[in-house]
Amino acid sequence: MTAPLLTANGLVKEFGKASRLTGRRPVRAVAGVDLEIRRGEAVGLVGESGSGKSTIGRMLLGLIPPTRGEVKFDGAFVAQSKGAVQKDLRRRMQLIFQDPYSSLDPRRRIGAQIADGMKVHGTVAASEIPARVDALLEQVGLGPEAAGRYPHEFSGGQRQRLSIARALSTGPEFIVADEPVSALDVSIQAQIVRLLHDLGRDLDLSLLFISHDLAVVHSLCDRVVVLYLGRVMEEGPAAEVFARPQHPYTRALISCAPSFDPERRKARMLLKGDPPSPANPPSGCVFRTRCPHAIEACAKVPPPLAQRGNAHRAACIRPEVMDTPFPAAFAE
Repeated sequence: MTAPLLTANGLVKEFGKASRLTGRRPVRAVAGVDLEIRRGEAVGLVGESGSGKSTIGRMLLGLIPPTRGEVKFDGAFVAQSKGAVQKDLRRRMQLIFQDPYSSLDPRRRIGAQIADGMKVHGTVAASEIPARVDALLEQVGLGPEAAGRYPHEFSGGQRQRLSIARALSTGPEFIVADEPVSALDVSIQAQIVRLLHDLGRDLDLSLLFISHDLAVVHSLCDRVVVLYLGRVMEEGPAAEVFARPQHPYTRALISCAPSFDPERRKARMLLKGDPPSPANPPSGCVFRTRCPHAIEACAKVPPPLAQRGNAHRAACIRPEVMDTPFPAAFAE
């Protein structure tokens, strides 16, 4: 097995400072996350809103520093990088935003915006930049004529294709896609997911795909990491996690995915209440306040990620509960 392109060890991110005067505690958005991504691998990062997905993505790219822990990309420490090393990492690691329109400059033509990365990093000779811009537009399913137009002249799906072209302009090896299809129609979502899949295969890209849409993650990703309140609840090969989820939270997420099947809707595992505040998480297992299988022991010690199969791990002290069959229809 090849060495990981990117590794994150013990990532912790806290916002705000503790105050004895007011009793305020820092908000721990991410609490001790380990992550590995190999070359050419697509990893899905899933969880409810506020689970820390986007915060992790930004720490991996070095856009925000971790409070504790470290990120290494191809042997280089991301947060500590400076000068030429940092510039090279910026070229090799790119971000695709959720809202492509707000990430594009409405006053500049698309061709100029795609060319920016090539000029900054010097990856393409100045005389070859126009041809490279045209090639990137073709690669993402748009014609060269798009280079002379402005962002407002494109549909939402087309703007996301433009954002992908801009991310590819520096020749990256790793891309964080932060909910890139959540604002798009279902039919357009499928096109963008297919495009990302094909680009990952053709360019040997590593991808961290952040989403709350499990169907999209299932169709695109090789591995899945499930987050809850900034902690990893389960991780493993996508096919295995969806067929045999080993954590109650993962089971609930998969069972609640939209479906037209009345029997499947009837069998949903609905979670009670809202997620606790990350400023005051429950003791022990942070999921226990919403877990239908919680027992007294769950409040005492945070459960470690334990092996549940081939490269499949889950943080639950009651593996016997997860031995009950999971309806096959939910994994389809």
